[in-house]
Amino acid sequence: MPPQTDPRHGEACLIVHGPDQPGLVAVVTGLVTRHQGNIVTLDQYSDNPEGGAFFQRVVFDRPDLHAAMPAIEADLDKTLAPYGMAWTLTDRSAPKRMAVLASTSDHCLLDLLWRHRRGELPVTIPMVVSNHTNTAEDVRSFGIPFFHVPSQGPDKSEAEAKIVELLKGNVDFVVLARYMQILSDGFLEEVGVPVINIHHSFLPAFIGAAPYRKAKERGVKLIGATSHYVTKDLDEGPIIEQDVTRVDHAMTAADLQARGAYVEREVLSRAVQWHAEDRVIRHGNHTIVFE
Repeated sequence: MPPQTDPRHGEACLIVHGPDQPGLVAVVTGLVTRHQGNIVTLDQYSDNPEGGAFFQRVVFDRPDLHAAMPAIEADLDKTLAPYGMAWTLTDRSAPKRMAVLASTSDHCLLDLLWRHRRGELPVTIPMVVSNHTNTAEDVRSFGIPFFHVPSQGPDKSEAEAKIVELLKGNVDFVVLARYMQILSDGFLEEVGVPVINIHHSFLPAFIGAAPYRKAKERGVKLIGATSHYVTKDLDEGPIIEQDVTRVDHAMTAADLQARGAYVEREVLSRAVQWHAEDRVIRHGNHTIVFE
């Protein structure tokens, strides 16, 4: 068989956002054309064409992309500055480095590792860090380094410092795959990369221990999950993806938890994929997601 090449080789993803104004689409597409780029996909959104915000994602193919990137980036600076637009340009053949933090629950963790092994997630996984050891052998069976960093008692500073030491400079984003520890503001600042979380979300919401038992006692008809970026405000960061599934009176609390785990896996995997493919633009405390 001939050697297979990455289908994204030579593809760049350009994200542009800023104040909406006439001519932006022509400016961006003209710039891509100037640099011999062939547009593969183009998505855009304006929250208000009269004084609102503009968001655009452009994927384009360009032979010898790596050599051309400095010239394209210089032109982006020069061309978009008068319009007050912010931009990022990434080489799609270079997957983002994703670290995973987990605790004892393994459903989200193993689902991400399985999807990665199947080539469904365009990332590399340099490490999994956990405050427990029960998933160590499973993680290592995927060929992924596993690090155990205990985190006990009210003072988490030592554990956080150890995790920061492992992560800093080695990852592009972090996923909390049911990592049952609250991260401090200082940790988020030190890590300096996006952190994505997954948690159950019910209508109504149930916080604290045994949420599925509380949901059963209340007789809920929907359970679901939410994936969001982590900020200093607990569980209030910009939402990337959500989903729900119906449940009924005959289901036990264990049934609800099993079905909830399924939704959590699906929601987190979509959020991770969209982030890894630069489909998510953060704007204030919400997101624009180009699926």
